[in-house]
Amino acid sequence: MGEHPSPGPAVAACAEAERIEELEPEANERLPAAPEDHWKVLFDQFDPGNTGYISTGKFRSLLESHSSKLDPHKREVLLALADSHADGQICYQDFVNLMGNKRSNSFRQAILQGNRRLSSKALLDEKGLSLSQRLIRHVAYETLPREIDRKWYYDSYTCCPPPWFMITVTLLEVAFFIYNGVSLNQFVLQVTHPRYLKNSLVYHPRLRAQAWRYLTYIFMHAGVEHLALNVVLQLLVGVPLEMVHGATRIGLVYVAGVVAGSLAVSVADMTAPVVGSSGGVYALVSAHLANIVMNWSGMKCQFKLLRMAVALVCMSLEFGRAVWLRFHPSAYPPCPHPSFVAHLGGVAVGITLGVVVLRNYEQRLQDQSLWWIFVAMYTVFVLFAVFWNIFAYSLLDLKLPPPP
Repeated sequence: MGEHPSPGPAVAACAEAERIEELEPEANERLPAAPEDHWKVLFDQFDPGNTGYISTGKFRSLLESHSSKLDPHKREVLLALADSHADGQICYQDFVNLMGNKRSNSFRQAILQGNRRLSSKALLDEKGLSLSQRLIRHVAYETLPREIDRKWYYDSYTCCPPPWFMITVTLLEVAFFIYNGVSLNQFVLQVTHPRYLKNSLVYHPRLRAQAWRYLTYIFMHAGVEHLALNVVLQLLVGVPLEMVHGATRIGLVYVAGVVAGSLAVSVADMTAPVVGSSGGVYALVSAHLANIVMNWSGMKCQFKLLRMAVALVCMSLEFGRAVWLRFHPSAYPPCPHPSFVAHLGGVAVGITLGVVVLRNYEQRLQDQSLWWIFVAMYTVFVLFAVFWNIFAYSLLDLKLPPPP
């Protein structure tokens, strides 16, 4: 396939999240390591007058002299940075941010103003890829809307560490479900068994002072149909997202959705218990779907409209099942069936914190104002829910179900 031009705005959209890989030292021709004093030595070689600037021509010469140590995709972005400076100069701090693998607003702004026409074929045009390479490329197109982000991920992903968080959580959920199924001798609608709520992992309004229950309820599911859908969504959506964004960020969104779900129940459905991982699952799926909608033209996953429709139908069916079960006559009155409000708490986290995480691939979240706004909103909600649980139950004089 031939080269294809990409205009300035497209470069800005693609390169906004680009992270530059640290150059690896060779035996005889070594680039300095990351500390800034080392970069100063290299910079001074091109700035003998100590002006604090080097010409873009000298910067291009530096890149070309070490081109064998840079991936072509990354080298093109660095050259775009060189061409983006209208005054023909690059300041020392931009140089350090670039060569030291640091990200800054000034560095991103330089990329945003670039006019260079990148000339590299799309990942879809790459031929002769192995099975693992095709899998990585597939994940990139499933989750990332910008071509340069997809190339960066494809070049840098090493499967080390693997997507351990979502896999571990899923295995634990399945293991606890099997254990409960054997001990209760019931796998379908386990929640209807008289001993089900006696488990110390379930969130129960009478035992809300036991703080671990606001998180551990994800390991208990109402039945095999409840577990199956959550596991499928966790693996099909959660694992690719973790492969791209890492366990820390995806785990943060997942756990935030889980905690928000149980706290939402304690505020809005105060007499009901909570089970299942739907809060975390809905946080991830909602964030992913919202990211696709917000970057519709950039997302190149196949049949995206059909797949979004299927995902929404599955989520709606699961939510409808939870609503039906909540208002279905309980098998052990006066304790009601588990609440469905945790699903809504997960969705709220997904379309706020989750979207910010997914839209800022390889960028520092602390540099994003929206991130701090949503973190503040989440913190206020958590504090409100904590005080609500401490004072509101006694003030409202609710008739809570008896302890399990």
